[in-house]
Amino acid sequence: MLADLKPNLHRLSAVSLLAVALALVACKAPPSSTTPALPIAPEIASGYRTDLQTRHADKHMAAAANPLAAEAGRQMLRRGGSAIDAAIAMQAVLTLVEPQSSGIGGGAFIVLWDGKAVRTYDGRETAPAGATERLFLQADGKPMPFTDAQIGGRSVGTPGVLRALELAHRKHGRLEWDTLFEPAIALAEQGFAISPRLHSMIAADASLPGSLDMAAYFLNADGSPKAVGTRLKNPALADVLKRIAREGPDALYKGPIAEEIVAKVQEHANPGSLSLNDLQGYAARERAPLCTDYKRWQVCGMAPPSSGGIAVAQILGTLQALEQRDSRTALAPMKPVKTEKPAGIEPTPEAVHLIAEAERLTYADRALYVADSDFVPVPVKGLIDPGYLASRASLIGPRSMGIAKPGTPPGVQVAYAPDRSPLRISTSQVVAVDDQGGAVSMTTTVESAFGSHLMVRGFMLNNQMTDFSFIPEENGQKVANRVEPGKRPRSSMAPTLIFDRQSGELLAAVGSPGGSQIIEYVAKSVIGLLDWDLDAQTAINLPNFGSRNGPTELEQGQFSPTLIQALKNKGHAVSEIDMTSGTQAIVRVRDAQGKTSLAGGADPRREGQALGD
Repeated sequence: MLADLKPNLHRLSAVSLLAVALALVACKAPPSSTTPALPIAPEIASGYRTDLQTRHADKHMAAAANPLAAEAGRQMLRRGGSAIDAAIAMQAVLTLVEPQSSGIGGGAFIVLWDGKAVRTYDGRETAPAGATERLFLQADGKPMPFTDAQIGGRSVGTPGVLRALELAHRKHGRLEWDTLFEPAIALAEQGFAISPRLHSMIAADASLPGSLDMAAYFLNADGSPKAVGTRLKNPALADVLKRIAREGPDALYKGPIAEEIVAKVQEHANPGSLSLNDLQGYAARERAPLCTDYKRWQVCGMAPPSSGGIAVAQILGTLQALEQRDSRTALAPMKPVKTEKPAGIEPTPEAVHLIAEAERLTYADRALYVADSDFVPVPVKGLIDPGYLASRASLIGPRSMGIAKPGTPPGVQVAYAPDRSPLRISTSQVVAVDDQGGAVSMTTTVESAFGSHLMVRGFMLNNQMTDFSFIPEENGQKVANRVEPGKRPRSSMAPTLIFDRQSGELLAAVGSPGGSQIIEYVAKSVIGLLDWDLDAQTAINLPNFGSRNGPTELEQGQFSPTLIQALKNKGHAVSEIDMTSGTQAIVRVRDAQGKTSLAGGADPRREGQALGD
């Protein structure tokens, strides 16, 4: 399958790729007095596959951003494992084969359906006890350049993914814990072929040669990136995974591995304060899911510290309120049309307009109100209140509003300053449905590509601290998402489960990586599945678009000139950029005879695959 990839960047040198990225910023997002600067995609584009079709299965299915991870998930399901068993096996393999995006040195959010209830597990990293709100301020009080903050120990938060997986497995696992690591251990010992996407990420990373451990692992003796297809073995990671399989997550949070993590962080030239006490004291949390009604469906996601669940609910609720006010704005009749572009399909200009406007309003609220609810009062109920969303929908007209202002939802208790820090987060996504109908959607991350660039025994440490606001206050008002000891940084991750409201039946598991654009990607896919009745693969293939309360962003090379001009005629400032989603989706479908089966899709912009039986 990897032979069918059409990478367009992996032959370029790191210098060339950096030049391309700078040119994209310069050419595609012209400065404006009213448009805030937005970060480019956290992971580079590496081609668009045109060979993918919706996969079908009768019993179970797993999907991940790499086919080796998807196969590990399917192996666990074939053994009678639960959806969370499959997710753990896929995470272990992704630590090896997709180290730029996620791994055991990072964090995750898990949305799980056990056949009776939706449960969510928070494995988000926490700020070390020694962190202060001035962590990313220079001596002159100005925020650090992003790379200065990212590279090294300063940016490392206490990893959480293993503790979250442990908690979910304790309640919902069916296979033994050690069984779940067998595929990853075998691959780490025997080696795996470097994929075109991983090669592209290595070649594009200007900071990688500065990490001796990374350079020894990913680069040849002459400093060039190892070629596509090179067999890469990782015995150090195999040993770590064996210990985790035997001892559980304590193997990472206590003892020699923990000591090495702390030494790497504290002894770096750009040191951080992560300590053994931080690691030993970390606890994952089960949180109440955030479930809201959208037409005849129920959509469930993560509550804070993720902003993803709130944001997707706000977007859908705003669009529903808009339709209730004026039937001419109903999305269902605005079905996408065929094009000659690689995706073969694009949404209508009016649909892009309405969805982008709803997203502007949502991102404006997100920047002001959403942070770790254990530290600040987040008006969750107010932000998704139907009356409030109806008032927000009334602001959407035939022309773009440009930059939206935050609203005042019911329940606001504290006045905060808006968070003006751009977000960059490198993530991965897995979904699984098991034989008993259980399901999981998990978004997992190390933040930026290759995280902090600190490598410990074959795995990467996160740079999740840079998901906090670099600016702790403005005009005397605190920013909700400022750094505080023990706090979890706000995230855009939006793992999502969808149900039929009348029957209560699980309809879909969906999610995506992609930084602060995750919200746009998930909202697009959900609307494609629900309003436009697209199959799983077509909904994912649908070109990415939306707005983070700046320009209206369109996926580079996927939209027709006619649509672009129509948006400009509506007052949109259009920016064509790479929008490197990595959406995975599994949908339950019913045939004419009433028999149900599973249909899965993977994002053509990455290397993922959906596999089932």
